Amino acid sequence: MSAVPSTPLTPLTPRALYEEVAELLRQRIFRRELEPGSWIDELKLAEEYGISRTPLREALKVLAAEGLVTMKLRRGAYVTEVSEQDLADVYHLLSLLESDAAGVVAERATDAERAELKRLHTELEAAAAPGKEDREHFFALNERFHMQLLAIANNKWRDQMVADLRKVMKLNRHNSLLKAGRIAESLAEHRSVMAAIESRDAAGAMARMREHFKNGLEAAN
Repeated sequence: MSAVPSTPLTPLTPRALYEEVAELLRQRIFRRELEPGSWIDELKLAEEYGISRTPLREALKVLAAEGLVTMKLRRGAYVTEVSEQDLADVYHLLSLLESDAAGVVAERATDAERAELKRLHTELEAAAAPGKEDREHFFALNERFHMQLLAIANNKWRDQMVADLRKVMKLNRHNSLLKAGRIAESLAEHRSVMAAIESRDAAGAMARMREHFKNGLEAAN
């Protein structure tokens, strides 16, 4: 019996160009270099990046799937504008998903996992200390805290949904943490969540996280 010839392995390719372009555009949108409601100049961007319009259009399709860009037939694409209803819907879903995660963490987290969350919270406190406030660092740490909590809860489907929802949340012109006094309020809410997690109070952790998102939505409007 003759041996079946083996199929040659397909070599792994570097990250696709359109994915790199999508990430570049995603960060420009988050930094407000591309404002919500603004039309995307494909020719200008293709020229700027030294690429053809094909990978640029593929990148825009990725961002459209994430909700960051809206595409119009024969008209092009623009950065999505988030309405009050959109924002309310996003916060509602985040509240459900992340409060559930907080409950899971309160019940199941190991001592080491609790310690890591506590460490991130301590960094948050330091970033907001009077006279030493570092707003950008606080924003980054705040997101890391929430993503670490989700990682501990360990549900990849929830993680994926939250990641997409948080991208849309970042489109909001009036970020809730920009409101005067909101950082201090957010910290106090984080303390309450942490206290519930450390005492293994699942119901309390869920309730405190729901309250955190309720207050965040009020500040964002």
